[in-house]
Formats: sequence, structure tokens, C-alpha cells
Amino acid sequence: MLKGKHALVTGSTSGIGEGIAKKLAEAGCNITLNGFGDAKVIETLMQSIAEDSGVQVHYSGADLTKAAAIETMMGEATEALGPVDILVNNAGIQHVSPVESFPPEKWDLVIALNLTAAFHTTRLALAGMRERGYGRIINIASAHGLVASAQKSAYVASKHGIIGLTKVVGLEVAGSGVTCNAICPGWVLTPLVQQQIEAKAAAKGCSVKEAELDLLSEKQPSKQFVTPAQLGALAVFLSSEDAGQITGSAYSMDGGWVAQ
Repeated sequence: MLKGKHALVTGSTSGIGEGIAKKLAEAGCNITLNGFGDAKVIETLMQSIAEDSGVQVHYSGADLTKAAAIETMMGEATEALGPVDILVNNAGIQHVSPVESFPPEKWDLVIALNLTAAFHTTRLALAGMRERGYGRIINIASAHGLVASAQKSAYVASKHGIIGLTKVVGLEVAGSGVTCNAICPGWVLTPLVQQQIEAKAAAKGCSVKEAELDLLSEKQPSKQFVTPAQLGALAVFLSSEDAGQITGSAYSMDGGWVAQ
């Protein structure tokens, strides 16, 4: 469906981003991965995607909290695989604390990575997308881009912000062949969420399975995790020609979380 397109997915060395990158590769995209992690693990991931999907894979370890590093990443990715056709802004971080004791440096870090980085990648990709008459910008927001939870001020603010940015860009590119949309996942069983579950199990003295159900029951009526592969499938659809008139929209994939 997307054979020969170049998709850059930030925060794609694990979790949601990895799942999205794999699905885009299956659809025929050459992939630029970005993120931190063990070099051998990343190399294995690159080889796996290339061999399984028959595509080219490039990697950037750019620190997305730095504008200059983002510019370098975008330039090197274009040099390696051609202009970026599909940009998935997925990289993110979380910190939990009441507002009055929220460390200012943590606020700055969350906003920089979750929101400001997406602005920089978008501004750098847009001109070329317009010139070519095709482009897809997909921002991975969150259920917390639509509703709030206590003690997550920076995360909720950043995810509400990314949906606002999505709407503005979606309007600005309307009719150009470029679209910009957001995906809002609920609970996804990523390594970070697994750590939360294990910590909950230890604190409550219950099994990991019981802690998992307890976590899901708080917010997600389906009581089932969203999977990275499901999110990737939605990203593939939003990148297709069939989604050419979808722009400025936020898609929930949250097991009913925000329907409550």
C-alpha cells in the first residue's frame, strides 16, 4: 500500500513506536527509527524489520529535547532514505507528581519531548510534503489528550497541546495532499506500563495479573490493553489514500476510556 514511502517514527526502539514502525514497514515503507537503547538490541531490531518486510531501515539516536539534534536527524534521514513522507511523532515521557511539588525541570523535559519536539519535526517536514503533494503527520497523543488524571499535569498539558497542534496543522495543510491527525491510545502494555503494574503488585501484595486487571479497571472499560500492532494498523490507514480527507482529527483507541 505504501511501497517506497519513507516513514520516520520517533521513539521507535521499543513499545508503541516499534509497533507502528513494524506495521508501516509491512505496508512497504522504508523506516527511520529513533530512540535510545542498547546498541545491539537496536541493530537486531533494524535487521529484523529489514528482513521481515524487505525495506530499508535507518536509525537516529537524536536527543529530541534539542532542536539542533532534531534538525540533524531530519537531514540525515533524508540523505539516507529520501524525503520524509510519513512522520509519526511518538516519543514521550511521563512524570507523576502533584502540581505544587512538580519539579520544574521535569515539567520542562516532558513538554520538550512530548510537544516541542513534534513542532520541530513537523515544521522541518512540511515544506517538502507540500511540494510533493503527499504527506502524513501522525501525532501519538493519549487518552490524556482528551481527559485528565490527577498528578499528571505536564503529561496531560503536553498531550492536550499535541492535539491542538494537530488541529492547527490539519487546517493549514487542508487540500494540499498532506494530512495531520492524532491517535489517542488508552493503556498499552509497554515496558514502562509493565513496570507500573509490577510496582502496584508489590505495593498491594497481589499477583501481577491481579494488578494488571486493577490498573485496567480504573480507566479502560474493555479491561484489555490496546496493542502496539493495533495502533500501527491505524497509522497505516491514516497514511493511505483512503484517509486523504481525514485531517485535524483525533482518533481514540482506548477500550472505551473517554466514552465514559
